[in-house]
Amino acid sequence: MSAPDIQAEARLPAELAPEMAALMARVVAEDGPQPDPTTLAPAQGRDLSERSNRRWNQDLPAIATRSTVHLTADASLGSIACRMEVIVPEAAAPGAILFVHGGGFAFCSPQTHERCARLLAIESGLPVLVPDYRLAPEHPYPAGLMDCIAAFRQAFEASASAGVKPGPLLVAGDSAGANLALSVLLHEQAAGKPGAAGALLFYGTFDRDFGTPSYRQFAEGPGLTRGKMQRYWTWYAGPDDQTQDVLACPLQATDAALGALPPMHLMAAGVDPLLSDSINLAARLEAVGRPERLTIVPGVTHGFLQNTIDLEAAREALRRAGMDARRMAAKD
Repeated sequence: MSAPDIQAEARLPAELAPEMAALMARVVAEDGPQPDPTTLAPAQGRDLSERSNRRWNQDLPAIATRSTVHLTADASLGSIACRMEVIVPEAAAPGAILFVHGGGFAFCSPQTHERCARLLAIESGLPVLVPDYRLAPEHPYPAGLMDCIAAFRQAFEASASAGVKPGPLLVAGDSAGANLALSVLLHEQAAGKPGAAGALLFYGTFDRDFGTPSYRQFAEGPGLTRGKMQRYWTWYAGPDDQTQDVLACPLQATDAALGALPPMHLMAAGVDPLLSDSINLAARLEAVGRPERLTIVPGVTHGFLQNTIDLEAAREALRRAGMDARRMAAKD
């Protein structure tokens, strides 16, 4: 669909798709009530998140290779040495996708997103690189972002040993990872550094505005809630609230900066407190004459791309993203 006006949200169906509702009911039946991980100590919340995501990373699709490489610290950025997972599909084309995993800036890892990353690699025909960046609240903004920028700059050098050939470089991310991916582009643009061939942004959090229509409509879920997002943003901001910056809230970037970005694939979930963030980003891009279109997948909740084992909607969304990635890479 074309980038809609914010009022278009009122016309979107808010009911869960039967497949999504059945999946959520099955998880509750199997696991019983679970605590909100954002109300636990960060280490405990991460452990719960890792365990909860294991069910979504079974029956991993076959690929050519999966390996771990290492990024070096970059003093100019303040980044640290960290690892990066490299997922190479069969008959991979030159180039790669740097995929920044979500998790509220605080949870998840390359392992929690491996199945999603594998499918994106297969559908795009490109290697997918997943950096293990620093997490809040121990490492608030801009620590994780700096690690992701370093991963973007070192992408081909670091992954050469894993068989990745230089070529078009795309960035991608889901949720908080979409925020970080977009901010990588804005940072490199402002620094006069080489940019990306394109971006794939999935149900991102692009601003710290908890009063949007979708935050009001889906404040209590299902799935992600406004309270969880408020706690994630508090952790990311840190004790000195360092997030008064467009690289923390990229929706606040100037028209000129947004207009100069590479091609983007925008996708949102229809039953999600963050839906307005994607709608508002699409509207900003449309206002500066960008050709992007926002796909809103109805009836699914935030994070549904994790559910590719069970949800055809998730598999189809990654097929579409992979097709767009191929087009972006071919034009570079």
